[in-house]
Amino acid sequence: MEQLTELEIAFFQLHMGFGPADRCVDWAVERLRLDEEGDDLEVVLLASARGRDEVLPLAEAIIERYRGVQRLSDQFLAGKFIVELRAAYLAGRESVSSLDAILTRLYPALRYPDWLVMLSRNCEYATDVPEFEQPFEDEFRYIASLWAQAESLAAFESTYSRATSDRHDVLGG
Repeated sequence: MEQLTELEIAFFQLHMGFGPADRCVDWAVERLRLDEEGDDLEVVLLASARGRDEVLPLAEAIIERYRGVQRLSDQFLAGKFIVELRAAYLAGRESVSSLDAILTRLYPALRYPDWLVMLSRNCEYATDVPEFEQPFEDEFRYIASLWAQAESLAAFESTYSRATSDRHDVLGG
C-alpha cells in the first residue's frame, strides 16, 4: 500500500494525543482520490470518519492489515514527528514551551530512549534558563537532521552519537 508511512505517522501522533484525526481522514480521502485501495472498506470508512474515536480503530486496522509485524516502531514514528516539530518550531508554530509539553509526554511514553535524553532535558531547562536555549537549538537541529535522513530506527541508531549530544550540554559541552 502506497504512502502507508504517512498514515502510520498520523496515527501515532493521534494515538499519542498530539495530532488531529483529520490527518488520518485526509490520508484516506487522498488514497480514494488517486484511486488507490478503493476496494478497501476500511479506507472508505476512514475517509468519512469523524473524531478520534472513529478514526483510531479504522487507521489501526489498515496499518495492521498491510504492515502486520512490519509496523514501524514508535521510536521511528516519534523521530519523524521530531522532524515535523522542528519545521513547525522554525516557522513559529511551536515554541520551547509547547515543545516541552510534547517532549515531557513523549520521552516516558517511548521508555526513555537514549537519543531523546539531551533534547528533552535541554528543552525543559530552556523554558526557564536562557543559557539552555542555544544547547536546545543545537540538539534539536542535530536530532531532527538525523531523523530527516533515517529510513529506519536502525539507520538512525547507526548515525546517532551520544558524544555529539553530550556536547550540547551547558554543563559539560
